[in-house]
Amino acid sequence: MEHAEVPGSVREERLRGWIAQYSEAILKTCFLYLSDRSQAEDAMQDTFLKAWRHMTEYEKKHVENDKAWLLRIAVNTCRDYRRSAWFRHMDFRRAVEELPPRLEEIQPQDHTLALCVGQLPDKYRQVISLYYWQELSIKDVAQVLGIPVSTAHHRLRKAEAILREIWLGGENG
Repeated sequence: MEHAEVPGSVREERLRGWIAQYSEAILKTCFLYLSDRSQAEDAMQDTFLKAWRHMTEYEKKHVENDKAWLLRIAVNTCRDYRRSAWFRHMDFRRAVEELPPRLEEIQPQDHTLALCVGQLPDKYRQVISLYYWQELSIKDVAQVLGIPVSTAHHRLRKAEAILREIWLGGENG
């Protein structure tokens, strides 16, 4: 008789795969939301814990895009962190130098752009980071943020316009 695969071991392997494949993307997203390295690392760990706890729901829904599903959990986790009393007293004007070491390898122009993105209101920064840095489709961005596709598209265009103003203002100033 062959050994039947235990469902728990399949889930453990799936989680290990997600951690290996998506840790960096989730950490980067959490950092962009929280502007604090240690909080971003905690949020990343909480994201994977929540993914583990909701694995049954994942299997029932037949999720098409694992990355988008995990990023949705990460975004919601970061929103929870931001609601905490402690977090409301943080300084969000942190520079890109606070990025975790494996994410620091950016060019000077990208560094400036990242600082410009950091000046955007949350709803625009979220769309920009998910669309350009996480390379999600606009449909997946909408799914992650829990908004209609048309709203995600509008926010992306508005964010790009604001960034252009910031960027050109910096060059002219």
